[in-house]
Formats: sequence, C-alpha cells, structure tokens
Amino acid sequence: MTAAKRIGLLTGGGDCPGLNAAIRAVTKRAIQLDFEVIGFIDGFEGLMNGQYRTLDKLAASGIIDRGGTILGSCGIAPSVVEARSSEVLGNYGSLALDGLVVVGGNTSMTIAHNLSRKGLRIVGVPKTIDNDVKETDFTIGFQTAVQIATDALDRLRSTAESHHRVMILEVMGRDTGWIAVYAGMANGADAILIPELPPDIDKLCQILMIRSEIGKRYSVVVVAEGTRLEGTFAADHGRVGGAGQALETIIQDRTGLDTRTTLLGHVQRGGTPVAYDRSLATALGVRAIELADVGRYAEMAALRGNRITSVPLGDVAHGIKRVNLRTYHLAERFFGQ
Repeated sequence: MTAAKRIGLLTGGGDCPGLNAAIRAVTKRAIQLDFEVIGFIDGFEGLMNGQYRTLDKLAASGIIDRGGTILGSCGIAPSVVEARSSEVLGNYGSLALDGLVVVGGNTSMTIAHNLSRKGLRIVGVPKTIDNDVKETDFTIGFQTAVQIATDALDRLRSTAESHHRVMILEVMGRDTGWIAVYAGMANGADAILIPELPPDIDKLCQILMIRSEIGKRYSVVVVAEGTRLEGTFAADHGRVGGAGQALETIIQDRTGLDTRTTLLGHVQRGGTPVAYDRSLATALGVRAIELADVGRYAEMAALRGNRITSVPLGDVAHGIKRVNLRTYHLAERFFGQ
C-alpha cells in the first residue's frame, strides 16, 4: 500500500478578501490528489505551537465568498519564527507532513523562504491588499480593496460636489501606493499621493486653487497612509498614519478651501471578495498544490502576464514590489482636469 500523503496549510499575516477561496482551492484539489490536509490555526503561530485542524471537503465547502480566513491569521516577524525554528521543525516532522502551503504577503514569503532553507518543503501563495509581493502581477485581495476604495471615492465625490469641498480619502498602503493609484485612477481623482514619490504640495495646492477659480468648486484627493507629510506619525511596530489629516491641515492653511478627510481603514481588508479575487485565489491555490504534488517546493505560485506560473521563493523574499510609475503617471495626466 502507498503511504498517505499529508500537506499543511496556513494563512499568514493580515487578513484579506479571498483567503477562504484559496483555502477551498488548496483543500479540494489536494483531496483530489489523495492528500490529507492539515490547516494550522492563526498562521505561523499554529505552526510553532502545534495547533491545527483537519480540513476536509465539508470544511472547504461554502466558503468561496466569505471574507477573512477560517483558519485565522496573525502578523509575526521573521525573527520570531527564526528563534522558534526548532519547534517549527519538530511540529512539521511529528505531523509527518510531505509539504506546507503558505498563503501570505511579503513577510510570510520571507519566513517561508527562511524555513525552506532549513529543510521544510514549502510552496507559497501570494496575498495582500497592498499588492506589494514581488514577482507576481497581482495578489489575492488587492482587487477587492481597490473596489472598496473606488466605491468610497465615488460617494465622496458626490458629497464634495454638493458642499463645494475638497474631500481626502486615506487608504491603506504603508510602504506602497498600489491601492491609491488604482482606486484614484478609477475614480478620476484630482490628485494621488503615494509613498514612492515625495509629495509636491505646491503643485497640489495650485491644482486645487485653479479648479476652484474656474468654477469647479470641489476636488477629490487620494493619499496612501504611508505617504510622508509634515504632521504624520510613525508609531511602534512600524505602524504609520495620519497622512490624510495632515494633508487636510496643509490644504486648508495654504488655500483656505473647506477640506475634509475620510479614513477608510480596515474596511478595505474585510467582507466579500470580488469575483476577480475569488478566481485568482482559486487558480493560485490549485497551482500551489499541484506544485507540491510533483515535488516542486521552494516556489511561489504567481500571476505573470495573465498566466498562472511559479517563481522561486528566493526571488520573492526580502523586499517589496513598488508601484509601477508608468501607471501612476498615466493617472497624473488627468489631475485637476
């Protein structure tokens, strides 16, 4: 008789729409390939503490449209996992795992790469609303976050026009401005500020004043939370914020225009995933387990050029993908128009 195959699965880092769709895809395809699936509770915490549940067809049914993750998740630093790597290796071995699928962002992929170098057989699946994982065009959760931000901007535009105000929307994006750029472009925002570029406040205020003077008595501005402005803060654990409120103060002081800020926050990470994210999660999840089935570990499933493929984990770890500035400058052509 052939020994049963067993695969582990965890969702690491922050939650995002589409994680359950990925869990469903990995689990159902793994069962088709005669794997038993072990789901670790709360990401790498579960792997370190030996906390898990068995995932079967029933557990993976009816979850494709659900936000969050049925396995739970948590953010954790690579150094913490490194310090407890002996426990990780012990739990991996005691469960007789043939491999492990890690669904996560750039930090999770860095942890996965580090563990793979210690002998764990790991395949990655990229997810994060920030879309900043290297070597993949899009990540699970990004398109839903963009749609949520775009819907918010559309609503802010109508109230901005009614009350003749400058409306600022602060969106997530600690290190990169992917959400800000794509949502701002989709809405036709009058300005977009992102961490990748130093903000030109003089130019921004000029745009807003010109719009006001020619009779366009409202404007919409999008700012990523990680944009550095006078009055922003950087708190413990790398948390940043205050960009929207700081920008509101600057605009009002320099232009006298009535300006209001909306902080979208964690709404971008919750709720039902859009169809694109469900489909992307399904395709990446299937690819990941099929890589594991043929022994292609230390790779991450990826979307490149509208094609589902895979890339070495080593190419993904230790870094982030910045905004494509060609896309930003395309949106910039219409600022203030």
